[in-house]
Amino acid sequence: MRLKLLAAAATAAAATLTLTLTTSAQASHSWGGYHWARTSNPFTLQLGDNLSSTWKSYLSTASSDWSSSAVLDTTVVTGQSNSSCRATSGRVEVCNRTYGNNGWLGLASISLSSGTHISSGTVQLNDTYFNTSTYNTPSWRTMVTCQEVGHTFGLDHQDTNQTNTNLGTCMDYTNSPDGPPSNLHPNSHDYSELSTIYSHTDSSSTVGLAADVPSVGKSKKSWGKRVEHSDSTGVDTYVRDFGRGKAVVTYVFWAN
Repeated sequence: MRLKLLAAAATAAAATLTLTLTTSAQASHSWGGYHWARTSNPFTLQLGDNLSSTWKSYLSTASSDWSSSAVLDTTVVTGQSNSSCRATSGRVEVCNRTYGNNGWLGLASISLSSGTHISSGTVQLNDTYFNTSTYNTPSWRTMVTCQEVGHTFGLDHQDTNQTNTNLGTCMDYTNSPDGPPSNLHPNSHDYSELSTIYSHTDSSSTVGLAADVPSVGKSKKSWGKRVEHSDSTGVDTYVRDFGRGKAVVTYVFWAN
């Protein structure tokens, strides 16, 4: 249902995944087939550092982890975003702020062009929760940074059930990132999935592409109209139409 909706979005669109404080493991965890267009592998993607000093080492760890992929490398560069973590075309901007008691720990957004090609990404880390005793730990910061950055490559979650046994990957929901096993870093299936997603090359590249990209804020009001709701999973989907073929699709896991 969700993937059909996203695939039907406007030619230039944006989609959002949210990690909340809260529904089965999947053999493949590509997020709708979304990927960065590029003409060869491996390609290098810039991660813009808009972070306070507390977060910088966690972005460095995530960059190193994901660069172990055979198809992509990441490099941390000076951020170019503003206080709202506005997207910058052709790269990923990573930000932290006290975004409020809104139910999410981290938010990852991807802007799309030509149907499934990612043209920008953003990651927002919510200090409102990370400043509390529950989440102000190296393990939670490591896992959430790893997961949200992973979404900007076109990866979905391997599992969204917090009470299942940990899968040993940061792309897993959990109540205990330390495990066992530990959910602090990618696992072999994440790297295999990236190789599958990027098994083909494209005739052009969206990496470093200069183009306007739409974005939305942290509040539900900014996400537009709710078009899908599930009482059983607590998942909502919102669409905001910016006109001229641009839209933002926001996919939300609410906290219990």
